Amino acid sequence: MIDKKKIIQLIEDKLTEDQFIVDVEISPANQISVLIDGENGISIDHCVAVSRQIEGNLDRESEDFELQVSSAGLGLPFKVLRQYLKNIGREVEVVLKDGQKREGILKHADENGFELETTQKEKIEGKKKKELVTRLLQFSFEQTKTVKNIIKF
Repeated sequence: MIDKKKIIQLIEDKLTEDQFIVDVEISPANQISVLIDGENGISIDHCVAVSRQIEGNLDRESEDFELQVSSAGLGLPFKVLRQYLKNIGREVEVVLKDGQKREGILKHADENGFELETTQKEKIEGKKKKELVTRLLQFSFEQTKTVKNIIKF
C-alpha cells in the first residue's frame, strides 16, 4: 500500500505558500486522487507539476498505481478551512445534515465554524407588506453536510 503521508509530503514540496491540499485519497487498488487549491486558483500546469513530482518519486516497478491530480472545482463542496477563508464574501449554498438549505454570503470562518449572511422577505409585525430582513447565521462544521459556491452567470 502506498503511504499517504509520503504523498502529502511530495505534494507540499511542490506547493507555494498560497496553495494548499484539499484532499488526498488512496484506494486499496492504489488509485491516488489528489485535490489541490490556491488563493488564486490552480493552473493545469501546476497540476501537471504536482503529478510529475509524485510520479517521479514513486516506483511503479515495486507497486503500480493510478494517479489523478486536479484542482478543487467550483461545483465541489468545501473540505478544508482554507477553502472557506478563500471564499469569504462570496455567495454559497449550505446544506445541513437535516436536509435544510440556506443561501447567503459567507462572512466569516474559523476552526469552530462559519457565519452566513442571509436576506429574505419576511412578514414583519405591524406591517402589511413583507420586507427584506438580513440575518447573520452561525454554523458549526459538524452540522453541515455540504457548503459550496453558488455559480451565477
